[in-house]
Amino acid sequence: MSYAIVWSSRGGNTQRVAEAIAAALATTPDDPAYVGPVPAEGSADEASALAADTVLAGFWTDKGACAPEMAAFLGHLGGKRVFLFGTAGFGGADAYFAQILERVRAHLPQDAVYAGGAMCQGKMGPGVRARYEAMLAENPEDRRAQAMIENFDAARSHPDDADIVRIVQAAHDALDA
Repeated sequence: MSYAIVWSSRGGNTQRVAEAIAAALATTPDDPAYVGPVPAEGSADEASALAADTVLAGFWTDKGACAPEMAAFLGHLGGKRVFLFGTAGFGGADAYFAQILERVRAHLPQDAVYAGGAMCQGKMGPGVRARYEAMLAENPEDRRAQAMIENFDAARSHPDDADIVRIVQAAHDALDA
């Protein structure tokens, strides 16, 4: 069985998880067909990734789903086994992560075999906190803005080691299934 690990990472969170998966899978007898960011369409790297039997596709959460470059790549995975993994600035709730995974999964062709998915929270850039602080400055009683700042602060330590171990195990299980 051949596999590829492909990711789209804006702030480095998803790349960190992808690299941990790659390191863990390096102990398997199978060599990866490709490990890296979403390759350019029509490139040799894309051909290598698409030659794999199984694709582990990682994404950062963009407006509740994945970024457009990952969505386009997922659309080319017909006939492949696909494991999805991702990071989201908001998080902690499995139900929220499940919704995101379903929205991302919708980009897969119908003949792709979904091998599961896993997500974790990821830290956000300082500009995000500044937006939340501006919202709170406009309305100091805004509980939503207060909660968003609290979530931002809680996300600073993610993905943490426990997040990575959990996603790596889920990816390993998906390959073994």
